[in-house]
Amino acid sequence: MKIKQIWEELENDLSFSKGLLIRRYSSAVLPDVFIALQQPEKLLCVAASISTNVEINISSFSNLQEIQVDVLPDVNHNGKNLLIFKLINKQHKDIFAVLCEDLISSITNETNEKQLVRAILNRFEKWKSLFNKIASQGLTPEEQRGLFGELYFLRKFLLFNSDFQKVINTWVGTSREIRDFQLNNWALEVKTTIGNNHQKVHISSERQLDTTHLDCLYLYHLSIEKAQESGETLPQIIVSIFEILQSDTISLNRFKAKLYEVGYFEQQEDLYNNIGYHIRQDTFYKVEGEFPRLQENELRNGVGDVKYSIIVSQCQQYIQSELHVFETLLL
Repeated sequence: MKIKQIWEELENDLSFSKGLLIRRYSSAVLPDVFIALQQPEKLLCVAASISTNVEINISSFSNLQEIQVDVLPDVNHNGKNLLIFKLINKQHKDIFAVLCEDLISSITNETNEKQLVRAILNRFEKWKSLFNKIASQGLTPEEQRGLFGELYFLRKFLLFNSDFQKVINTWVGTSREIRDFQLNNWALEVKTTIGNNHQKVHISSERQLDTTHLDCLYLYHLSIEKAQESGETLPQIIVSIFEILQSDTISLNRFKAKLYEVGYFEQQEDLYNNIGYHIRQDTFYKVEGEFPRLQENELRNGVGDVKYSIIVSQCQQYIQSELHVFETLLL
């Protein structure tokens, strides 16, 4: 990653021993964004230079333990302040590097400084809670299975379509969207079932299988078996996607950012190494016509938060071939 390379170069600069050593990130990024190192503490930083007449409210970030957010005068530019994000806990360098890449990507083409500040702080708001999750015990068994199912589909998608950036961006389930994958006028929901529950999938809301405003909606059902010391593990499927994306740094970093959004951290992969999954069956269904489902416009006034189950054996007529589905997506 470019940011980690810059940090390494700054750390090797022995001519600078105190203060903030900064370097411009890239001329391709329109705002003044810098990678920085605070000496002598050797704190890794990312910073944006903002005019002093732009208000920067960082009060909601004052009690963070892992990252410090500051606004300091930009000594190299009159009339400017530096909005700085500093990593306090050096153990999280890899995650912080991805965070920095993500913050920068959110403002790459922004020229309005007020909107820039709003965008970068809103983006950081999503990230700050993720650092608290690192101290947790990892994903629950249900969350692990759900993530495995989404990654299993994502890997298929990446192998079918070489526009990696676009494919990665369709994975919106990490942002708690209604469905797991969506772009423009299509969406796809992944349901992963295990053991004796493979005949039934649970739908979490009345909108999940609602095709209003969509040209097509697919349900991808993955039936798996959990095994101790056997099958494909979460770390293994993630490494396989890393290998697919290794030639596309932007897509790889975006994928890592999305993993962090769902609470998966490489530092915790030992938590997931003993449990693997075997695929029993995977099936695509097109949600249309009389497909067994509830839609929002079918509910009586006052009814909401609807959850229900679908018996997949009753959906055979809606089965679609994998090739047909992937030829439809991204069109």
